[in-house]
Amino acid sequence: DIRVVDGTWFMPAEGRSGHEEYLQVHIPGAVFFDIDAIADRASDLPHMLPTPEAFARAAGALGLPREADIVVYDTHGIRSAARVWWTLRVMGYPKVHVLDGGLKKWLAERRPVEPGEIFPRAVELPPMFDAALVRDADEVRALLSSGEARIIDARAASRFTGEAPEPRAGLRSGHMPGAANVPWEGVIAEDGTLKSARDLKAVFKTAGVNLAKPVVTSCGSGVTASVLALALARIGLNRVAVYDGSWTEWGGLPDTPVVTGP
Repeated sequence: DIRVVDGTWFMPAEGRSGHEEYLQVHIPGAVFFDIDAIADRASDLPHMLPTPEAFARAAGALGLPREADIVVYDTHGIRSAARVWWTLRVMGYPKVHVLDGGLKKWLAERRPVEPGEIFPRAVELPPMFDAALVRDADEVRALLSSGEARIIDARAASRFTGEAPEPRAGLRSGHMPGAANVPWEGVIAEDGTLKSARDLKAVFKTAGVNLAKPVVTSCGSGVTASVLALALARIGLNRVAVYDGSWTEWGGLPDTPVVTGP
């Protein structure tokens, strides 16, 4: 009992539409999960998690029962699919997987695809929410103060150090005090698949992350933070939380601690 989900999403500056590309070509039977639409519309932050009730209605309309195996992919290889993977897990789905290498690898292997919209049979879903997989700004403040968990930032090194400006206007540059920097591209192999568990352990060790202690992932808006959470799941850390608001929230608040440099 498998359900396939296309979770393709692009940054606004990329000028591409995940849904339009889905309509052109997708894995047979795949439904489209729009992370900007299945989100908290009342928030001024991008694609924040919706309420459990709103999510249950949206996922039910996509025909995604919780007892099914859900396989998520995107056209990039592994990027926004990880955000959908994390979202489904937060909302009570026990069997969620990411297609390694995504549609790019699928097409390279000449596997079947189809165009057009899919109209699945809707299912009824009770709302569920796993709060242990999510952190908000207040919780991150507390973690920074207590040192109980390490923040791992998935943004590019130049943004982490503050040398490069943030792509979203109005945000301060830099990073949270004590955060580690693991740019998300560093956990992806050259062919677009996720690196092996052995290589991933080396990536996090090089960044100074002690994997024996709790960690929380962050990024620009919660998408590539989910890539790091997926990478950590591959090496056995299946309960890593993601800071949903990430730097779009943190860098836009007037009183959150921010430092620059390595």
